[in-house]
Amino acid sequence: MQLRHVKILGTGKYLPSRKVTDEELDTVLGTPAGWVNKITGIGVRHYAGGGETASTMGAKAAEAALLAAGLSFSDIDCLVCTSGTKEQPLPSTAVFIQQAMGQEDSGVPAFDIDSTCLSFLVGLDVMSYMVEAGRYRNVLLVASEIASAGLDYEDKESAALFGDGAAAVVIGPSTAGEPSKILHASLKTYSSGARYSEIAGGGTRLHAQKYSKENALPYLFQMDGQAIFRKASKLLPEFLGDMLAQSHTQMDDFRLVVPHQGSAMAMRLLRKKLGIAEDRFLDNTPGHGNTIAASIPMGLHEALRQGRVQRGDRILFIGTAAGLSLGGLILDY
Repeated sequence: MQLRHVKILGTGKYLPSRKVTDEELDTVLGTPAGWVNKITGIGVRHYAGGGETASTMGAKAAEAALLAAGLSFSDIDCLVCTSGTKEQPLPSTAVFIQQAMGQEDSGVPAFDIDSTCLSFLVGLDVMSYMVEAGRYRNVLLVASEIASAGLDYEDKESAALFGDGAAAVVIGPSTAGEPSKILHASLKTYSSGARYSEIAGGGTRLHAQKYSKENALPYLFQMDGQAIFRKASKLLPEFLGDMLAQSHTQMDDFRLVVPHQGSAMAMRLLRKKLGIAEDRFLDNTPGHGNTIAASIPMGLHEALRQGRVQRGDRILFIGTAAGLSLGGLILDY
């Protein structure tokens, strides 16, 4: 079964307080003036600071989503953190988000779903089945990312791309006669690209106790952006074609395409390669950067805020993630 009668009830977003401009990053990275802006087109991204954590940011986005949905935490049956970064290895970040919301004794189940940059898409796919089956009624999905903590500033191109932030979405069942539904979703993983994007250290293979200043590199984010782009460019057209065929849709059916915001340059190339009209493609990179799994729900939130999506409009979420994974989801908002 692919069709699920699930509705997005509300969205929320939070950006941390510290603003980092392209010009500031040119100084930090030691690059010529204008280099970061030429490579990224971000302008300003946000970094967590002043005691902000993934859980406190996630809690603020979650509270905003609940307010937009006209609900309170007591209406929530499950809290799922759908992030590619973790506040700490154990326990799950969702536990700390629940705590940061002042609901530490609520008993509401809280756990993480991690598929790196596609964590929100995968979480929405998985949890929508739970809503459809009646296991949960209202589910709070939160993606909260602090990329800035693990960047390798020697890898200038990768370090320039990322920003911190959080986004949240409340989902629940759609009622008879409502247009809202999830029509189709797909996820494919090609582990031949597993090393293209990784943080090798910190797990059981290379435990944190082996960390030293002299051996810090495995504990920082490493990415071969060119390899990812080459492989994704080769695989995405067929991946999207299969999705459209299986869902009996075509590109003209979509009011908006919300991609994972890898980089502005990648967004432009992706749009052209997939034949997506510019006015139906959301580029949320400026002002945000690559906010990992928060980028898709953050993009949806901005599209709603800007009036680019109305109830009943068909939306395509699509992107890539470390693994290497491709993911897509077709939603009638």
